[in-house]
Amino acid sequence: MATITRFEDLEIWQLARNLANEVFQTYTCSEPFLKDYKLREQINGSSGSIMDNIAEGFERNSRNEFVNFLSIAKASSGEVKSQLYRAFDRRYITQERFDKLYNQADEIGRQVGGFINYLNSSLYKGAKFKNRQTDRPNPKS
Repeated sequence: MATITRFEDLEIWQLARNLANEVFQTYTCSEPFLKDYKLREQINGSSGSIMDNIAEGFERNSRNEFVNFLSIAKASSGEVKSQLYRAFDRRYITQERFDKLYNQADEIGRQVGGFINYLNSSLYKGAKFKNRQTDRPNPKS
């Protein structure tokens, strides 16, 4: 597996970006949402928070900090799902639109959770600890 050097290369960030764009287009361009300012801003904010926290955690160059920010991103995907229920219950979106956006947010949450598990099982601490690494490759291998 190739080393990822930019957060933009992470599939979970790309999926989160797509979700944020879809939420923005759905919630800022349709009439019911124009009047429900608070819900519109909350769902736009929480969908953007997913991608932003993935990026910020990646840039911290520390596994533990990255995991912490991924945890926040995962929580934001749950927040988006909850807000979708509110939008659906208020009849702002159709069942089809709800299902599509909900499934995207749910998939992102699952993938972020899997990535957290992967990172937690890794010995690599992060680039900021490179000089103090105890997880250097064994030169005899």
